[in-house]
Amino acid sequence: MKMKQLFLSLFVSLQLASFAQTATKEALFTIDSKPYYTDEFLRVYNKNLDLVKDESQKDLTQYLELFVGYKLKITKANKLGLQNGEAYKNELASYRTQLSKNYLTDSKVTNELVVEGYERSKKEIKAAHILLLVDENAAPADTLAAFNKANEIRDRALKGEDFGQLAAEFSQDPSVKENKGDLGYFSSFRMVYAFESAAFSTPKGAISKPVRTRYGFHLIKVEDVRDNRGEVTVAHIMILNPKEDKPEDKAAAKSKIDDIYQKLQQGEKFEELAKQFSEDKSSSSRGGVLARFGSGQLSAEEFENTAFALTLENPISAPFQTRFGWHIVKLIEKHALKSFDEMKGELESKVGKDDRSRLITNSLNDKLQKKYAPKREAKLYALLVKSVTADFYESKWELPTNAAFAGKLVGIGSKVISGNDFLGYLKDQQKAGLKIKPVASLVDHLYKQYLEEQLSKYYTDNLEQEFPEFATVMEEYRDGLLLFDLMEKEIWEKSKTDTLGLNSFFETRKFNYLWKNRLDALVVSSTQEDVIKKAQKMLKKGIGAEKIKEALNTKDKVVVMTNSGTFEEGNDALPKNVPFQVGLTGITKEGEYYFITSITKVLPSTPKTLAECKGKVINDYQQFLEQKWVDDLKAEFSVQINQAVFEAVKNQLKK
Repeated sequence: MKMKQLFLSLFVSLQLASFAQTATKEALFTIDSKPYYTDEFLRVYNKNLDLVKDESQKDLTQYLELFVGYKLKITKANKLGLQNGEAYKNELASYRTQLSKNYLTDSKVTNELVVEGYERSKKEIKAAHILLLVDENAAPADTLAAFNKANEIRDRALKGEDFGQLAAEFSQDPSVKENKGDLGYFSSFRMVYAFESAAFSTPKGAISKPVRTRYGFHLIKVEDVRDNRGEVTVAHIMILNPKEDKPEDKAAAKSKIDDIYQKLQQGEKFEELAKQFSEDKSSSSRGGVLARFGSGQLSAEEFENTAFALTLENPISAPFQTRFGWHIVKLIEKHALKSFDEMKGELESKVGKDDRSRLITNSLNDKLQKKYAPKREAKLYALLVKSVTADFYESKWELPTNAAFAGKLVGIGSKVISGNDFLGYLKDQQKAGLKIKPVASLVDHLYKQYLEEQLSKYYTDNLEQEFPEFATVMEEYRDGLLLFDLMEKEIWEKSKTDTLGLNSFFETRKFNYLWKNRLDALVVSSTQEDVIKKAQKMLKKGIGAEKIKEALNTKDKVVVMTNSGTFEEGNDALPKNVPFQVGLTGITKEGEYYFITSITKVLPSTPKTLAECKGKVINDYQQFLEQKWVDDLKAEFSVQINQAVFEAVKNQLKK
C-alpha cells in the first residue's frame, strides 16, 4: 500500500490552491483519434518541473515523449477494463472521500483554530482530573445530577481536601487506581478539545469548574505549566541488543558500549567512535548524527528524555539501554519550538481530526443552509412527527404507511427528499438508543441531524461542478490508480517472477554491477602511539584481537579498540590510503588516532552475483521492460502529434 501511495503522489498535486487553468486549449496529440489537450500537458509539465531531477526530462520534446507514453498506458488500461474492477472502484471512491474533506471546511474558522492550537503548543500543562461519567444524550435529570455532584466534589477540594484522594474516591476514569487522576504533561491536541480549553484557561494551582465532554463532567486541577521543550539534534553511538536472549551476548554488548564510553572519557572524539563502532548504520557514517526531533516523535521515551536533559556543559550521556539497544548520546543543538509557518500544515491536519473540527462543520452547515436554502413542507412534517410513537425508545417502532409520506418533504438543489426518505432514516436511528423526550423533540433533533447530512452529501456529490480543480485532481488520481494497477500487472510482477528473463538480462550486463576492491582485515586503533606499536608487535606474533585488548586495556582505561570484517574500498572504518595487499600495514595517523591494519585477504573488483545485487538488477530490468512495452503500445495504438500546436506550446513556455 505504501508503494501505491508513493506512486500516486507523483501524479496528483495536493496543492489545490495553486491550481490555474491554461488560457488556451488545443488538441496536442491523439491516440486512436481521441484528443489530448495542451492545457493538461502544460499544467502537468509546470507542476512537475521542479520535481524532475533528470535534466533530459525537462526538455519539452523528451517530456512530450513521456507524456504520450503515460497516456498510452492509460489507454491500454481502459482497453483491458481495469477501470471496472471492484477494488479499483472502491479505492477511487475512498480517495474521493478523503480529497473532499479539503472542501468540507470553513477556512476562517479553521485558521482561527490553527492559530489557537499553535499558541497553546508553546506550553505544556501538568494536570490531574476527576471524571464523572454521563452519556452525551442522557436525560436532563441525569445530566444535572452529575453536574451537581461535580460541584460538590469541587467545593470539597477548594476547602482543602487532597485532590488525588478525591479522585481515588470519586473519579470514574479507569486509570484512577494507578494514577489518582494524574495526567502528566500535555500540550495542544493531546486531549479532547473541551478538556484542553478548560485546562489552558485554568490558572496554575486552580481547579476548574465542571467541564462537559463526550465522556461526562471533569474537574481539572492544573499543577504546573512549563514551556514546550522544542526540538533537539543529537548524535548517538548504538550497540544493538542481541537477537537472541543469551547472557553472554548481552554481556558482550554491555561491555562494548562501556569500552566506547571509557574512550570518550579519555578524550577521544565522539564522531570517530561513532563511525568505527556504532551499529546504527543509518547514522554512523555521519558521526552518529540523527535528524532533529521533539517530544513524542521517537518510539523510545527514555531516549528523548536523556537527549533533552543534555546541556552544553554536560553534552554526553552515560550509556543507557532502550528496547533497541545500548546508546551513548551527544548533544549537538537545541532548537526552539517551530515557527507558525513551519507547523501550519501539521496543525491543519490535527484540527481536521480533532473534536474542534465540529466547530468547522457547524460553520459549513450554516453556509450550506444559506447556499441551498432548503424549505421544509410544514404540513407533511407535522404529519410525520405524529406518526412516530414512544415505541421508538424501545426500538419497536415500525414504519407507518401513508401515501402522503411519498410526497416532497424538502428540496436541496436539484435533489428531492421525500417523507419516506426521512422516515427510513428515523427507523435506522432507533439503534442509537436516544432518550430525548418528548417524541416531538426527538424527531426535531434527528431531522436537524438528517438535514445536515443531506446538505453535506449533496454538496460533496457535486464538488466536480463546484470546483474545476477538484475535478482535475480526481482525473489525475483516476489515471494514476489505473496506471499503478497496469504497471503492477505488466511490469513489476513480471520482473520479480520472470526468473529466466531476469537472469538473461543480468548475464548480458553483469559488468554494470561490480564490487569495489575489498579487504578481509582487522583494524586496530588507539590515540596513543606507544600502544599501537605494542599492538603491532603482538599482531606480528600472530596474537588475535581479543588477546590484544585483554593485554593492553584495563578495567579503568580503554586504550585500544579493534574492528574486523570485509571492508569495501572507501569504507569509513578503513584508514585512508590503506594498501590493498596481504600483510600488516605500517602505523598511520588520522587526526588524533593511530591505526594499524592486518590484511588477511585482498578481494579485487569483480562482478557481483545476481543474489548480491538483485534489487538493483530488478529495478533496471523493470525500466528495460517498461521501455519495450511502451514501444509495443505505440505499435498497437495510432498516435498522431500536432507539431504546429506543439511548437506553439514551446514558444508559450519560452515567454
